[in-house]
Order: sequence, then C-alpha cells, then structure tokens
Amino acid sequence: MAENAIMAEGLRKRYGGTQAVDGVSLTVESGEFYGILGPNGAGKTTTLEIIEGLREPDEGEARVLGLPSWPRDRSLLRRMGVQLQASAFFEKLTAREQIRTFAALYGIPEERADAMLERVGLTEKADVRDDKLSGGQAQRLSIACALVHDPELVFLDEPTTGLDPQARRNLWDLLRQINAEGRTVVLTTHYMDEAETLCDRVAVMDHGRVLRVGPPRELIEELGADSLEDVFLQLTGREYRE
Repeated sequence: MAENAIMAEGLRKRYGGTQAVDGVSLTVESGEFYGILGPNGAGKTTTLEIIEGLREPDEGEARVLGLPSWPRDRSLLRRMGVQLQASAFFEKLTAREQIRTFAALYGIPEERADAMLERVGLTEKADVRDDKLSGGQAQRLSIACALVHDPELVFLDEPTTGLDPQARRNLWDLLRQINAEGRTVVLTTHYMDEAETLCDRVAVMDHGRVLRVGPPRELIEELGADSLEDVFLQLTGREYRE
C-alpha cells in the first residue's frame, strides 16, 4: 500500500456561476480515519467525487493509492469502497439479494456476501426489501455493499445523515471497526460531534475551500476554542449551521 492513500492538489470544480471546489489540497495517510467537515453546500461531496474519480476536476489532480483518479482507472475500483450520500440499490431486491449482486460484480462468492451481511447486523433482515428497511439498516446495507470486496480505502459520504441518535452511535461502532482492521476511511460529515469522535484528522471546509486541517482536539486547543463549532466560528466569523 502507498504511504499516502490520497494526495490532492489544487482541485477546482465550477457549476455555472458556483465555485463548488476552490483550490482544495489535502493528504490522507494510509490507515487514517480522515474527516471532511463542513456545513451543507461546503463542497464536501464534490471534493470526494473528484478524488473517487467520479468527476473530472476543472483544475488540479488527485492521486489515490499512488495512481491518478482521473481519467477513471479500473484498476482502482477493486481497491476502493464507495458509499454514496444517496444509497444506490437495485430495485425490488432483498438485503441478501442486494449484497450478493454487488459481490457478483467483483467475483466475490455468495458466502462472503452473506458473512458481510451478518457483520453489519442485518442477518435477520436478509429477506426484507431495501425499501422496507429503516434508515439505519439501509445505511448499514450500503456500507456492507461498499465493503464486500474487501477494499483498502473506503469513502463514506455523510453516512449518518437523517438517523436517530442511537442509530448514529451504532453506526459509529461499525465505522471504528472498519478502520481498526487497517482500512483507510474518508468520511464527509456535517456533524461536529461525529468528526470529533471518529476522526484522526479533519479538514474543515466552507465555500469550497479547506480552512484548516488537523486532529480535532489539536484544532480546538490551537485556537483556544471550546468545540469544533467554535473553531468554525473563529475561522469564518459566522456560526456553524448543519
């Protein structure tokens, strides 16, 4: 595995009159739990999509596991797991059918798919269609599908949005386990407590720019702040809004 899982330099992306990503540079170390933190509209998702190779940057370059992410490199697909902000399931399939279908795309046996379903605590929901799952269960299934081929690097785009507090904490436990197994995890979130709880380092973003990078506790201490919300206030001059 490369020493750095991700290196991005000078990423920019514009949509019409909106500069969604404005000169983003960041480095993610192998094995790190890295957070991209910011309010809705900060540019987190577009930054992630560029790094994943889903969007072409207007300027700049991203390298993932030592390789350019654009043009999209099929050799990287097996090494990355991607959980999108909106779960992309095949229609009218049960949880078991969903994960077995994802596994088949990578040539992974059904036994591995079923084991991953158990791993995320969905064995009892194996025969339930995805549209009948709760929000937390659907997010667990989405993460299971992203992990079924055993990737080195996992991207999670706001995986706990819309979940109740208990479902969020349950999902946090799963995310910690994923990282503890040696995988690099990159998480976008607009929840300050989530970033502070899970991440080794965070990039604080707003208006398409990275304002500061560092371990959450160090950022708080460095700026003499009481919390990450206070860090954001000091960096931007305005209160944080999820």
